Amino acid sequence: MLSGNPFSVFTPYKNAWLKKMYTDEQSGHAFADIQPYPVEIYHDRFAQPLANIDQPIPLLEDMGFAPIAPSSLPFPAGMSGGQQLLDAFATRIARYDTRRDFPALDGASGLSMHLRFGTVSIRALVRRAVDEIRLGEGGSGASVWLSELIWRDFYFMILHHHPRVVERAFKPAYDAIEWEQGVAAQTLFQAWREGQTGYPLVDAAMHQLNQTSFMHNRLRMVTASFLIKDLGIDWRWGEQYFARKLNDFDLAANNGGWQWAASSGCDAQPYFRIFNPVSQSEKFDPEGLFIRRFLPQLGKLDNKIIHAPWLATADALYRASIELGKDYPMPIIAHEKARQKTLARYAVVKRASFHP
Repeated sequence: MLSGNPFSVFTPYKNAWLKKMYTDEQSGHAFADIQPYPVEIYHDRFAQPLANIDQPIPLLEDMGFAPIAPSSLPFPAGMSGGQQLLDAFATRIARYDTRRDFPALDGASGLSMHLRFGTVSIRALVRRAVDEIRLGEGGSGASVWLSELIWRDFYFMILHHHPRVVERAFKPAYDAIEWEQGVAAQTLFQAWREGQTGYPLVDAAMHQLNQTSFMHNRLRMVTASFLIKDLGIDWRWGEQYFARKLNDFDLAANNGGWQWAASSGCDAQPYFRIFNPVSQSEKFDPEGLFIRRFLPQLGKLDNKIIHAPWLATADALYRASIELGKDYPMPIIAHEKARQKTLARYAVVKRASFHP
């Protein structure tokens, strides 16, 4: 709280969060808030199985889920799986700050799904980060990772104090924006959903989501920015699609991320910051490794042109066995024109700032 009001900007919240944690240490509480919670003493309060139950506990198949062997899952499951991922991440946490934005690298922790389902403790993760920082073994990577864990808390706090964000913009002025509507908007939205926008990094990211029910965090920002600020689609459409597709879906984080991309959320990027999908691709997938993984039809393009196939010469496309419009779509929108249209669309927000 700041002067009795909840925080709405991340950095002051983070500073207060860290100050409280380290003040606990100085007062002799030894990081009391992040210590393991003693659940064992509450075991007798857990629901007990009924001795005379008439029906057996339903199987997953009975509830409409397809049976699946744990060994066939694409990630280690359960509490042991969460611990396994945490231990593996600890060996590379020092490089987290320099590798986390590159989707082709194993730079992130991979723990978001375990956090979502409670198979790893947020306190355990914070303790691990703090230990790495205190021992000096985690480098700046551990500090950045701890900051990301605090962002998660921040979005929980925002949702708690401002439940209206589920349906409306955190900044009310942004609800005046007029988004694309009708058949044209539905067509653009479908192309985005199916990874058919003609922008390889965006499309590869959407294929990752549709095929694996996961998307790298940098790509969540790229695809969200593209939907909102290139296609002019209401951020709520994308938020709801992610909610249906992501195995690690969390309402607070998902809403916070989408409103950040739309510039309508707390401590969001300014409305005039519009990601260029090509430069984002060149910066964070420079060799096209991630693109090639999910768009193998572009695999023969060289590292320079794979980010914007429509700029390739006819000879380069021929040698790569690609016919644009058939093997891979042409861009459904020109980024520079879309950028100008978005600035005009958001002008209503700029005007509102002068008329509170």
